[in-house]
Amino acid sequence: MMQKIDLLIDNPESLNIVADLSLCSERSKSPIVLFCHGYKGFKDWGHFNLLPKYFTESGFQFLKFNFSHNGGTVENPIDFPDLEAFSENNYSKEIRDIKQVVDWVFSPDNIYADQFDLQRVYLMGHSRGGAMSIITASIDRRIQKLITWSAVGDLEIRFPNKNKLAEWKKKGVIFVENSRTKQNMPIKYQFYEDYKENQDVLDVKKAEKSLKIPHLLIHGTKDDTVLLGEALQLMSLNELTHLIKIVDGTHTFGSFHPYVSNKLPEHAQMVVNHSIAFLQNE
Repeated sequence: MMQKIDLLIDNPESLNIVADLSLCSERSKSPIVLFCHGYKGFKDWGHFNLLPKYFTESGFQFLKFNFSHNGGTVENPIDFPDLEAFSENNYSKEIRDIKQVVDWVFSPDNIYADQFDLQRVYLMGHSRGGAMSIITASIDRRIQKLITWSAVGDLEIRFPNKNKLAEWKKKGVIFVENSRTKQNMPIKYQFYEDYKENQDVLDVKKAEKSLKIPHLLIHGTKDDTVLLGEALQLMSLNELTHLIKIVDGTHTFGSFHPYVSNKLPEHAQMVVNHSIAFLQNE
């Protein structure tokens, strides 16, 4: 039977990280999967709360978390009550957040550490969380396998053109509408400044090329948010990287929020099955 534990992971350099840990209680010293959500996402988005069941039943511990500046709070980790925090987010903070979660896994203060096989720590991310996972796995040797779903393969192309960048710099902030919540979500110009200051580290293709661990890319052929071509390019950069295409799969593999069914969408189930098989393959 699965045991679920709500966590608040201390994050000295930033806001604390809201997380939940699902334990496979029948086993000890099991591999652990760390799951990263994407842009305008959160750990409880859509079908994500169904994921722990499938992974723990397959012998994995499973931890999912909110990025510290995703806009959620400790009191309300779903949706975006803290738009000021959202406005202060950037790629470097997200990479530091993942490192902080991995640090917690290995910390002597982690009272669940005796249930983790620390030689099998796996990282998994969706969309922008996939890009952050690729970068993190390329520099953190504690990660032993990597899975990305609908991963962003190029961060730079997502910035506005020169004229809009100049306008963003002048105003100091731009707003992006959340079509579901109808919030105008602020992004301060520091987001772009952070990217430019850390552009070498934040090069997803460079990170992919330098990976020394197995990487499974899963991408839908009808993803109109992150095109399949980005996955094809990433796969071409590293012989340890394998791509599985989900025919007719969308960016979220058929899921949406709120998602109330206790059964995964068909394409999401395929993604989970492929992911578990990849992790179980020694």
